[in-house]
Amino acid sequence: MQEHILLLGHRGVSGQRAIAENTFAAFDHAMACGGDGFEFDVRLTACGRALICHSAKVNGITVSRANRTQLLDLPRMEDVFLRYGRTSFLNAELKVRGLESRVLAALRNRLPECGYLISSFIPDVLLEIKARRSGVPVGIICEKASQLVRWRRLPVESVIVHKSLVTKLLVERIHEAGRKILVWTVNHPRAMQRFAAWGVDGIISDDVALLARTVNAAPRKDLGSQMAN
Repeated sequence: MQEHILLLGHRGVSGQRAIAENTFAAFDHAMACGGDGFEFDVRLTACGRALICHSAKVNGITVSRANRTQLLDLPRMEDVFLRYGRTSFLNAELKVRGLESRVLAALRNRLPECGYLISSFIPDVLLEIKARRSGVPVGIICEKASQLVRWRRLPVESVIVHKSLVTKLLVERIHEAGRKILVWTVNHPRAMQRFAAWGVDGIISDDVALLARTVNAAPRKDLGSQMAN
């Protein structure tokens, strides 16, 4: 059983009308609710800015085609590292190729003091980062079984697995290989308890307040017995 499970906000918080995801307000909320940090999405504009957003198009503007005068209200990746680098575990998901130089530069300027992880669905992105700076911790994101089969062949420290694919055996196999496993997106208490009892290294949730209340409600050693009842 893990002594401490990373409790991370999915895009800070997601699905709330009052707080937009992937914003400073969302990240602040995740931390205020008891999270250790948060996951956030990064995309690249045509002018070379690394912006925080999930969708390829924002307010009718395709992010990859945006110029310097567009999408100025979106946070920049560098600003997230500077603002939260001393207080939060940061999980930056690179949504597209071409961000490798930007993220490595951001890490040189502000190495997160509470830990960090660079993740992506795209193996080539992670391979490029490792080739250029081997000490950067990276994680492959897996949403489908076809994606999950490749984690052993990649030089990753972590495997970030969709909740529908996670089994106790998978957790054991990933740990036996010396890797860590994070599970997303977990929004129900029973699932949170189950994954914690299986010893996952991190849980990513849209509702950090619920996640913190649920996982921290009992000592780790008691979670297994709770799930058996």
